[in-house]
Amino acid sequence: MTEQTNPTLLPTSIKGLFKRIWVVIVGIVAVAVFFLWPVLSNSPVDYADIENHFKYGSIGSEPINGIPYWIWKVLPELFSDKLPGKGYTSLGFIKEPDKDLPIGFSQRRIFIDRVGLNCAVCHTGTLRNTPNSEHQVITTMPANVVNLQGYIKFLSAVGVDERFTANRMLPEIEKISGGLNPIEKLLYRFIAIPQTRDALINQASRLNFVEKQPDWGPGRVDTFNPYKAIQFHFPMDKLREDELIGTSDFPSVWNQKPREGLQLHWDGNNTSVDERNKSAALGAGVTPTTIDLPRIQRVADWLWELPPPKYPYEVNETIAAKGEQLFESNCASCHAFGGAYTGKVVPIQEIGTDPHRLDSYTYKTMSNQNTLYTGYPWRFKNFRKTNGYANMPLDGVWLRGPYLHNGSVPTLRDLLETPENRPKEFYRGYDVIDRAKVGFVSDVGVENGKQYFKFDTTKPGNSNSGHLYGTDLPTEDKDALVEYMKKL
Repeated sequence: MTEQTNPTLLPTSIKGLFKRIWVVIVGIVAVAVFFLWPVLSNSPVDYADIENHFKYGSIGSEPINGIPYWIWKVLPELFSDKLPGKGYTSLGFIKEPDKDLPIGFSQRRIFIDRVGLNCAVCHTGTLRNTPNSEHQVITTMPANVVNLQGYIKFLSAVGVDERFTANRMLPEIEKISGGLNPIEKLLYRFIAIPQTRDALINQASRLNFVEKQPDWGPGRVDTFNPYKAIQFHFPMDKLREDELIGTSDFPSVWNQKPREGLQLHWDGNNTSVDERNKSAALGAGVTPTTIDLPRIQRVADWLWELPPPKYPYEVNETIAAKGEQLFESNCASCHAFGGAYTGKVVPIQEIGTDPHRLDSYTYKTMSNQNTLYTGYPWRFKNFRKTNGYANMPLDGVWLRGPYLHNGSVPTLRDLLETPENRPKEFYRGYDVIDRAKVGFVSDVGVENGKQYFKFDTTKPGNSNSGHLYGTDLPTEDKDALVEYMKKL
């Protein structure tokens, strides 16, 4: 009878208990989803075509050092006064008509879409047959028109600008995005915009030394000083002055297989193509925890046996045949695959070229590099400090101008002159081929309102001294040598 007169007492208690358990479970799941979502949603934009993957695919630079997509998109509009022209292309970044991002930029969703850099930003350039020709995009050649220092300075400038606020940026984002959803608005207002501003201010502080360097100009980068500041947090204001300028040309990255075992980088500080690749990825913004090894390996596999582009213009075969003999007797031992000294370092006292890039890479930098990836099989172990610059193979040399490690000599023909007879000033960033001297036309300062970069060989790090090999040859022999090198 008791049970019949109080039929709901026990079930109500159990129901309340289940309700509380359910609330706890939902709470745990919500918290788990909140924290796991960034991992679960880590999804890069992929490309089936390998060349598109090289140009636009991710290498893992977005999670830590990437910029939220809509902020990155709106920066050139809101801060147009800090760019030399309209948009990112005014810094030399190459924009293809059917693509959303310029070449060298990738996209990955980590909670929200973010934009980072990849290999192509430093290794894709353009070429024109004449001033009136279309720009040809050539992947894996040096990024001859990209002003990377300009991009760094732009980001540093916008981070401290008083307009970098949610109130100013969100309306601009709304204009170009077509409208964010309510959750995206909250994320951008309270997390993405303030965190990005703080990150850019922090980065600007670390890279403050860049503002004091001679301008890099298009096609060049200081590889290891930003590396010291970003990866190792070196106190840059405490470093020796002679290591604070390491500006050098972007290299080509085709034909990697025969380079394995040679002394790589301009100063020959590593003999492993794989380590050089992973180190370069760190320079593009990946970290030891975000590096995307499968996607980097996909690029490495493509580059392993990728041949350089062939010289597409007419060659005087008779003169080139004479040049080939001269190359074999004067250049091949240092600059042909299989040469006795190819890929080996020549002491700075002998080669006599500008020492800044060599001095920028120090024993302290090397020691710190060898701690990277600790605990992983791919931990660095091949970096070394050298005493000079490495002899580079000259495959595809016609697309690799200007010449010498710091790009201080505009053409191959100029390089065969003694330093006092090489151009003391010339223009970089112009992409019309110089078929006579081999390199790019270097005497055009302005074209259609665009100002090109005047390279001054008297600036620190820009000296065109040294490499006197071949400078005493007769004029006709120098011309023949250049004619042959078009074919390398």
